[in-house]
Amino acid sequence: MNTEALIEIQERIIANGDLPTHLAIIMDGNGRWAQNKGLPRVAGHKEGVVSVREITRACGELGIDVLTLYTFSSDNWKRPRSEVNALMRLLVSTIRAEVRELMDNNVRLTAIGRLDDLPEIAQQEFHSAMEQTAANNGLNLNLALSYGGRQEILTAIQRLLKAGLAGNLTPEQVTEELFSDYLYTAGLPDPDLIVRTGGETRLSNFLIWQSAYSELISTDAMWPDFRRRELYHTIELYQQRERRFGLISEQVHSTVNT
Repeated sequence: MNTEALIEIQERIIANGDLPTHLAIIMDGNGRWAQNKGLPRVAGHKEGVVSVREITRACGELGIDVLTLYTFSSDNWKRPRSEVNALMRLLVSTIRAEVRELMDNNVRLTAIGRLDDLPEIAQQEFHSAMEQTAANNGLNLNLALSYGGRQEILTAIQRLLKAGLAGNLTPEQVTEELFSDYLYTAGLPDPDLIVRTGGETRLSNFLIWQSAYSELISTDAMWPDFRRRELYHTIELYQQRERRFGLISEQVHSTVNT
């Protein structure tokens, strides 16, 4: 698809106005993409970085507030040591290379997950990048690193129990809103749309609490092949959805028209 056609689709999407405030993506298929081409798995991860760059730019241009990328799950530590080491090296080199790009595009970098699990050099590079981009007020690029949804919920419960034992909370004070403040994603809106690439339809322990009312879209495109055209297609599908949040269609339309 040529540039003019992509610009036309972008303008149509923006004109529609019903954009996700928070888009989350499960970036699946890097390894399979590489294997299908007879390449080592790490080649797929490297090509996936190109997709991250392009999708980040596109989301910023569309005016999306938050883009959360499932970058490395807590279960990914179980992969072969050689692949994990290669992924950590790629993470470090990518952060170093992309900080200027983030600054130029007014993107703020944040993270959710257990960053303390990362190698020391990765932690240093990531914290440095977050500090450098902290004042940016455009797109919030939020990376899920050493992240697991169940662990996030358990951590929130542990923190709540500590607050209760300290006398700062009673059981009656624990609401959904309060509980959300104890999650890694505190301060972020729940994702309106979760996209999974690579043809799978699982959430894979991603944003379990936050995804209660998210729209879910699965695409057969492997992550290294997921670029502007695929992003625009998924957002147009999202714009066709009717989000009811437990209501019936007539109630939704009545609320919109009042």
